[in-house]
Amino acid sequence: MTCKGCLNTVIVSSEEVEQLVNEQLQLETDLVDDDVYEKRLEICKSCPSLAYDTTCSHCGCFVQYRAKLAYKHCPYPGDARW
Repeated sequence: MTCKGCLNTVIVSSEEVEQLVNEQLQLETDLVDDDVYEKRLEICKSCPSLAYDTTCSHCGCFVQYRAKLAYKHCPYPGDARW
């Protein structure tokens, strides 16, 4: 579930991202609770590496997806933020 190769001309609506993320999360079982998820998202939203308001430029994941997964961490190089 990554799109690291996207170009600046690729625009996905927030509704489309939400739908894609929700579909993928239904296949996952190791999820964080809503409080942890919201804290992670807030950190991502303030990160200079957030692209298109949805995508981590380091790993290419939709941050809404990665932040919900308990087994994932922030991929910020040398300074994981969560």
